[in-house]
Amino acid sequence: MVSQEQRRRQLAREKFLRQQQRRTSARRKARVRNSVIASVLGVILIGSVALYTTGALKGDDNKENASAEVTPSASASPVEDPCEKPAEGEVKKLSFDKEPELTVDKSATYTMDLRTTCGDISIAMDASKAPHTVNSFDFLVGKGYLDHTKCHRLTTAGIYVLQCGDPEGTGMGGPGYTIPDENLKDERLKGDVYPAGTVAMANQYNAQSGEGRNSGGSQFFLVYQDSQLPANYTPFGTISESGMKVLQKIAEAGENSGMGDGAPNATVVINKATVSKS
Repeated sequence: MVSQEQRRRQLAREKFLRQQQRRTSARRKARVRNSVIASVLGVILIGSVALYTTGALKGDDNKENASAEVTPSASASPVEDPCEKPAEGEVKKLSFDKEPELTVDKSATYTMDLRTTCGDISIAMDASKAPHTVNSFDFLVGKGYLDHTKCHRLTTAGIYVLQCGDPEGTGMGGPGYTIPDENLKDERLKGDVYPAGTVAMANQYNAQSGEGRNSGGSQFFLVYQDSQLPANYTPFGTISESGMKVLQKIAEAGENSGMGDGAPNATVVINKATVSKS
């Protein structure tokens, strides 16, 4: 017997899926249009488009789809911002031709520290299980790629994640290259659940068509509550206890669409990101 709460969550996931399919279609049309414009102008467009996909999260890459472009709800009541003002500085909108050379030490543990306007979030990254992913963040963070970027998307129904890593702040940005899917058989992902505290890559995988594998870029999501998701998104890190408290504060402030999927009401900006090896 399906409980009312289980049915509510199922309906929320189905609605979420339909929204992402519509966004995917719109992004594909936009990419075709942009490619025509680029050929006329003789401009090479190198970019990434990120997106939640069918039943899950999509991220960035040269073929990407869009993660969430949300419009604040006119009827939504104002929510007090629990976070501080961003530090001075501008986003470095960098683009690279190819994935960086794999130089990460697979026997080591790497820690990515995100100093955000809402508090510090420390992420322990496992290079042995996700070397390409950890190597990519080590490279990007070293270039200042995440500094001053917004965490642009918060979901509060069906799945419970904060999505970050887009220099555009719209869900359409990426580093210009893609990295392979990794660690999809991690023992933590039992029953198609990404447990609270997991950090995983967004990508553009479409479960219905089977297309979009190995399409991760720079966008990632932080799980603040156990979330029902198929194991299609590279889990590469674990959030510290203090970092989880920061995420809970962000989640409690809600998102601005009133539909359980939109920009955070909290001003979540990564003032500075660093990666250290141990």
